[in-house]
Amino acid sequence: MSRDPRATLAQLSERVGLSSSAVQARLRKLEGSGVITGYRALLDPEAVGKPLAAFIEITPLDPRQPDDAPQLLEGVAAIEACHSVAGDAAYMLFVRVGSPRELEALVNEIRHVASVNTRTTVVLQTFYEHRPMLPLEEPGPVR
Repeated sequence: MSRDPRATLAQLSERVGLSSSAVQARLRKLEGSGVITGYRALLDPEAVGKPLAAFIEITPLDPRQPDDAPQLLEGVAAIEACHSVAGDAAYMLFVRVGSPRELEALVNEIRHVASVNTRTTVVLQTFYEHRPMLPLEEPGPVR
């Protein structure tokens, strides 16, 4: 599933050597146990008008202020991901916008909303992302 999420039950059953009903039961079990957390469409950022990606490190202006930046920034749609990180920054944001001017406005909004300092790194080119999560070693046929 992680390699080809659009594969049909018939295709999956052929690949793993099980019946379609057995594959379907295993998928339901993985969904029920929380291993598979959902399915989603991946959009082409350029096609939806957001070709500019950047990482924004944020640190609180005052180290004594509440650690609530993720909650304060949750409603900012241009932020695709917020990670707590080790190092000088408190959080690393991944954002997508339509232009450098939009990025500047976004950085100013983040500074204002969360009372943080920022350090921005613009992505020039992405070689890969959304790679499938696979086990460390490829298992044999599932029984």
